[in-house]
Amino acid sequence: MPIQAILSAFLAALAVGGFGLVFVYPLLSGERQAEKRQAAFSVGVRKQPERQADAAARRKQIAESLKEIERRNTRKRISLETKISRAGLRISKPTFFIYSAIGGLLLGFLFYVLTGKPYLAVAAAVVGAAGLPTWVLNYLAKKRLKKFIKLFPDTIDIIVRGVKAGLPLGDCLRIIATEVEEPVRTEFRQIIEAAAMGLTIPEAVERLTSQVPIPETNFFAIVINIQQKAGGNLSEALSNLSGVLRDRKMMEGKIKAFSSEAKASAMIIASLPFAVAGLVYLTSPAYISLLWTTSTGQLVLAGSAVWMAIGVFVMKKMVNFDY
Repeated sequence: MPIQAILSAFLAALAVGGFGLVFVYPLLSGERQAEKRQAAFSVGVRKQPERQADAAARRKQIAESLKEIERRNTRKRISLETKISRAGLRISKPTFFIYSAIGGLLLGFLFYVLTGKPYLAVAAAVVGAAGLPTWVLNYLAKKRLKKFIKLFPDTIDIIVRGVKAGLPLGDCLRIIATEVEEPVRTEFRQIIEAAAMGLTIPEAVERLTSQVPIPETNFFAIVINIQQKAGGNLSEALSNLSGVLRDRKMMEGKIKAFSSEAKASAMIIASLPFAVAGLVYLTSPAYISLLWTTSTGQLVLAGSAVWMAIGVFVMKKMVNFDY
């Protein structure tokens, strides 16, 4: 056989084998299907980070909006009128000052009658005119805030049912402003009044965060703002928000239940010195009276009071939890 024929046959066989290796073998071995599946998986993998990035961007936007609202609320100094309004009182600033002055005079006169010492009476008058009214405002504001937090999830449910029934958001807010219990009714009435003065619903709702500075109202304002800007299902968003608020309330109850034993122990430890001093005074008054009748005893009492205050403060920080 000539050498040319052998080379021609070899080249032909090599061409046929190469054609089969390139085009036929992947179909028979399943490599082509594997490549398609790998390509589809790669596209899905590429899309999944994109979806995660979009979700992360939305969460970042919500977090930034919440921080911006909190920053606006903490940036400005709280006025006395705002404190009075948060406490639920309907008095003016001059009336508050008059009541504070009367309370200071009464407390100072009472201390002067009981002790007969003018400097103690002056100190009591200052406390009664400045410290006691502020404490009363803070106490009333905290009490009102607790009631607002208790009623707020049900208030959001009213908006959810109204939106699902086809009512506009403004009409749902008007229903709350007329039919829900205090203090929610007053706060939402202010939203309606602000909207009637020309503000948009999101702007009026943002004013609620300054009047009621709690995370729940911040969440509510963010949901309303995002829905007005980006659209979406408002009833579903508010329904999810209501569930989150109820879960926060449930978690708060669990934390209070878990920390109740520690709080009871702290109260017992803090009351032991006073209980022991009272029992010793009942049994041996001459023995313990040296603490307040002598200068050394008074110095010991002052130091003990300082250390007692430090201990109570530390125990309070240990048994109070943020939630």
